[in-house]
Amino acid sequence: WQTPAGELEARAGCVRRRGVAGAAGAEALDYWTLLGVPVTETVRPAPPGGAPRARVAALVGAGDTFVHDLRLPGMAHGRVLRPPGYGQRLTRIEERAARAMRGVLAVVVDGSFAAVVAEREEQVIAAAAVLAAGARWQASAGAALPACGRAALARAEAQPIPVLDRGTALAQAAAATVSAAYSRPFLMHAALGPSAAAARLDAAGRLTVWSHTQGPFQLRAALADALGREPAGIRVVHVDGAGCYGHNGADDAALDAALLALAVPGRPVLVKWTRTDENRWEPFGSAMIVTCSADLDAAGDVLSWRQEVRSYPHSTRPHATPGHSTLLAAWHRERALTPPPARSGSDLTAGPQRNAEPPYRFPQVRVVTQFVPEAPLRVSALRSLGAYANVFAAESFMDELAARAGVDPVAYRLRHLADHRAREVLTAALAAAPAAGRGAHRGRGVGLARYKNLQSYVAVVCDAAVDPGCGRIHLEHATIAADAGRIIDRDGLANQLEGGFLQAASWTLKEAVRWNGAGITSTDWDSYPVLRFSEVPPVTLRLLDRPDLPSLGAGEAAHGPGAAAIANAVAAALGTRLRHTPFTPARVMQALSARAAGTARRSRVCDE
Repeated sequence: WQTPAGELEARAGCVRRRGVAGAAGAEALDYWTLLGVPVTETVRPAPPGGAPRARVAALVGAGDTFVHDLRLPGMAHGRVLRPPGYGQRLTRIEERAARAMRGVLAVVVDGSFAAVVAEREEQVIAAAAVLAAGARWQASAGAALPACGRAALARAEAQPIPVLDRGTALAQAAAATVSAAYSRPFLMHAALGPSAAAARLDAAGRLTVWSHTQGPFQLRAALADALGREPAGIRVVHVDGAGCYGHNGADDAALDAALLALAVPGRPVLVKWTRTDENRWEPFGSAMIVTCSADLDAAGDVLSWRQEVRSYPHSTRPHATPGHSTLLAAWHRERALTPPPARSGSDLTAGPQRNAEPPYRFPQVRVVTQFVPEAPLRVSALRSLGAYANVFAAESFMDELAARAGVDPVAYRLRHLADHRAREVLTAALAAAPAAGRGAHRGRGVGLARYKNLQSYVAVVCDAAVDPGCGRIHLEHATIAADAGRIIDRDGLANQLEGGFLQAASWTLKEAVRWNGAGITSTDWDSYPVLRFSEVPPVTLRLLDRPDLPSLGAGEAAHGPGAAAIANAVAAALGTRLRHTPFTPARVMQALSARAAGTARRSRVCDE
């Protein structure tokens, strides 16, 4: 049509000029016509059941499936020397000893970006250690990290963003107004395999990058900006990585590899981050504070609900940003680029406020995001974005309101719940759960949400026990019920729901990024513990198939309800509530001590 791409849109199975309605014709073309693929009504979808997962055998058998395992002809190996912490620049480096080492092909120093390339991996590891020994760094003014992340977020200047104002407050006067604040710390992606990438500059000047990025085209645009090259001269080839939900260091490793490939033209260079690199420099999931408030009638029912979400950006994924860059190495080069201005959407699926609208029928609901553009740590997308903290907060608050009204938590939810699918998934979870355990310091909790308020319904019932002697929480059992519409791959759906709950359990009980004045101190699995196999509870799964309804995404649907169910089970077991994750033994013991002393519980533990 000789029409600029910006004047075209893809809608309802067709490409058309913007503003043109109607069926496919002169001004609109359906996908099948464009592709030249004949489609007839005799073709029927395959029956549900899932396709064979042919690549599982290679994964289980430790085959060469990941970018870390690449074996390219003539491949060299690279390592990058990172600053010890944020805001530090390279003031001196001794290169001669590293250059003289066996197998070293190049030493690259560009501002505060320093790296080495060698023939073999053990050679580049040794050379990088020598290079690091001769490096000196200086902290920039104002680079110190805050002593307490939660306090820093609470004090930070924020931009209020109205997100939702639905319904009208009832004319009757409220009998009571209550509120509570909940929080989560900065969280790591904690991918089992640190980031890696490979790159090669060929004789024609074309750069090929192999990466486990989640957005090859966006990464190509970001690389073009960072390197001052045309996107057409860069090719990004996707290769699997060893696990990540969200935006970890994969794209940064791609720029590392590209810079080193430019130093040794014609040779592919494979760059692998160390565990310390990953833990110090990946973008973390943003810390959040969620404040829930409610006006109640005399029976304790909700007349008006308010949810205020205070948080940093939740996505700084690579994209074309002329004059700026989201990629780590671009910030450290002599001609450094700065990160682009932070953004936050205002719709209910955007980062901080995702799932900030509760699933209940309240006469009035208001949601406001207090957006803090500048975070003290590097942040970006982490699995479920704001949904984990928002559902944890709202469902914890629902339990607190039920206790105030003297009503069973499930009955309290049901009398505020109009959506029949939500009601069915909640009752299904309770019906599938085993009999609750008896005894002191044991409790049962529930959590409910519809992911993004438009995808899968998930309810979780959790049984937990607390050791009052040491504060350790033991998850005894979890029951997950889900309505994901029409089920196509039952095993895949089960994997997503169970895996999501276990990740939520790890975040809720254990995970928090920690630091000191020198930088990030959560540099390994001891200083950043995650849920162990021995701590995984038995899980019962109840799937509600809806063959006549559309399939709904379930990849991140269990995180919020899982966290809420754990929090409510722990509150029932303790007789007091923890509102700040993670629920470490120190926080449990503090809560028990405060309860025994009869004092208002206030968290003095700030370990993130």
